[in-house]
Amino acid sequence: MKVEEIETRGKTKGPKIDRLIDSFRKWLYIMGSCLFILLAARNSFHWHIHNLWGATGSFWQNNWDCIYEKWGRDNEIIFGCIGTFLVTTCVFWLGNAFFLVLDVYGIPQSLQKYKIQENVEFEMSKLWKAIRVVLVNHFIVGLPFCLGITFTYQMRGCSFSGELPTFHWVLLEILVFSLVEEFFFYYTHRLLHHPKLYKQIHKRHHEWTAPIGIVSIYAHPLEHLISNVLPPALGPLLMGSHISTTWLWFSLALMSTTIAHCGYHLPLLPSPEAHDYHHLKFNQNFGVLGVLDRLHGTDTVFRQSKQYQRHIMLLSLAPLTQQIPTSPKKKPE
Repeated sequence: MKVEEIETRGKTKGPKIDRLIDSFRKWLYIMGSCLFILLAARNSFHWHIHNLWGATGSFWQNNWDCIYEKWGRDNEIIFGCIGTFLVTTCVFWLGNAFFLVLDVYGIPQSLQKYKIQENVEFEMSKLWKAIRVVLVNHFIVGLPFCLGITFTYQMRGCSFSGELPTFHWVLLEILVFSLVEEFFFYYTHRLLHHPKLYKQIHKRHHEWTAPIGIVSIYAHPLEHLISNVLPPALGPLLMGSHISTTWLWFSLALMSTTIAHCGYHLPLLPSPEAHDYHHLKFNQNFGVLGVLDRLHGTDTVFRQSKQYQRHIMLLSLAPLTQQIPTSPKKKPE
């Protein structure tokens, strides 16, 4: 019996170690790719700025000084709170305005071919309900949270003025933020899938089995607080980050979740296939990056699907549903 137990433990331990290694590799690949693109974009942007306007490395610092002198010097708490709310509001609604036009009016028509779940009827009544819930979350939950987290950041010693952090330090912080968000979002999300919590709280979010961008914060207010806004906010708190870095991070997080819910696999954008599959099947892909899903084996069904084969950045104009078509269903004999 002891020999059998040892063999069984060895067999179960092996897959766990393999999943741990796979999850670490996945994290390195995702974060390395994102940081490389961000670094390349930053260098390209500075090159164009320098050639067109003769700007130097002080471009960002000079602009930040203007913003702070005009709005932030007198009251850093109000500056941090209102600034955080305005930045997140603009990023969320500008990004989702594009997808709302695409969903409601089908404009531009050329992008309809990139729809992930085809032949799904779009219901305007569901959209209006979603907008009402989103507005409640945005103002009733989001605005007080901005005030509370700004106080917390100040108590932590986060900077609201002064010299901006270096670009390379910002990259390192974003790396840490991503890990912190992945950890807290994954486990709070899985907790919300507990039968008792799912029925009372999380079920609202899953009313959309074919999600759209605005559904990213269509949730019960408690879920919105615990699982949507808190995980991204903890990274800057841990690192004691400058408020400008926090605003950049919140913008990236909002764009990421909007794309993850948008329902379109568009060229040059991150793949939304994983989270779209979560809305379709409910019990797969709980995380943001997929690192903890790989570790805990909550992506095993997804990895055997056509959606997983399409879970790449699209670098051509041909939709992945055409490049990797769904296998026809076998007719019963």
